Amino acid sequence: MSSYAFWNNKGGVGKSFLCFVAAAEYAHRHPDTDVYVIDLCPQANVSEILLGGYLNSPKVLDSLSSKKPRSTVAGYLEARLNSPFRMISDVSPYVCEPTEFNPQIPENLKLVCGDNLLEIISEAIRQTSQLSIPNDAWKQVLNWIRDLTVSLRISSGERDTVFLIDCNPSFAIYTQLGLVAAEGVVIPFTAEESSLHAIENVVALLYGITDLNTALYAKISFAKRAKEEGISVPKLYAFVLNRVTMYEGRTASASIAINKMIQKTMNDIHQKNRHIFANPKDLPSKSLIEIPASHTVAMVVATTGTPLHKLKPGLKKIGEERVQLNPQPLQRYREALEEFVNCL
Repeated sequence: MSSYAFWNNKGGVGKSFLCFVAAAEYAHRHPDTDVYVIDLCPQANVSEILLGGYLNSPKVLDSLSSKKPRSTVAGYLEARLNSPFRMISDVSPYVCEPTEFNPQIPENLKLVCGDNLLEIISEAIRQTSQLSIPNDAWKQVLNWIRDLTVSLRISSGERDTVFLIDCNPSFAIYTQLGLVAAEGVVIPFTAEESSLHAIENVVALLYGITDLNTALYAKISFAKRAKEEGISVPKLYAFVLNRVTMYEGRTASASIAINKMIQKTMNDIHQKNRHIFANPKDLPSKSLIEIPASHTVAMVVATTGTPLHKLKPGLKKIGEERVQLNPQPLQRYREALEEFVNCL
């Protein structure tokens, strides 16, 4: 696969942070590949980190959204609203190179920046998809981000390309656009009971697989319409248990207990619906990737925009505060993320 959507119907699971780490590390390892990050979250969290971190990126975000046209994903979608059923000829105005603003980012990493305008124009996108003429309006609109990936592949020429699409937790139409553009879905979650329901919600929303109590609504679902209109939906590609609590170098017992419950839920879904998995022969619990909790590492990376491969232990200044980044947690975090990047 060469296009992945990072999504969970539950917020606060570290989805955007994981997308950033994966994109920066993959680009660092594969300098001959163009790595495109498409930020389809109105909060633009992954864009903030790529453009220099939470402390440095606000001015850059303002400058990109102030351009004519906006040099963001919302700028591209605005252009598509003006040309809904014919692809625009040039997508270069909507792509930026984060290394221009954050020299720590590899030069082969490109960004279609997030934008809070997404939320405002989402209703216009939805209404365009509901037009009665042409009769495939919904299908054409749902493919807008896929159209963008096709154009970016062409602009990369002979170079390989990989797309990492950061999606909002809500199942808004801009989230649907991102999911339709991906071949595989990466689902980050945390070791808490609500993650059980989040995984079930992903399966219900994306594939229409649900229980008897909500089966009636599945008949009018996104999944049903996508199947009827020939829109491909991505497969479940990877499950990442994020922010695992460690005690003396081992997973804490409470996390283990909830983790087992989540794995059972995943395996039960797999047993009855193997066709929705990218690797249908493998139990999802066998390929589950655990990322240890490391608040200090996450804080330093997010506030400074420093990729893991450039991060060194020691005393760090974050704003007016100084924090100590110890080598052991950093090494554990790197090893876990290497395992994840290896599967892309």
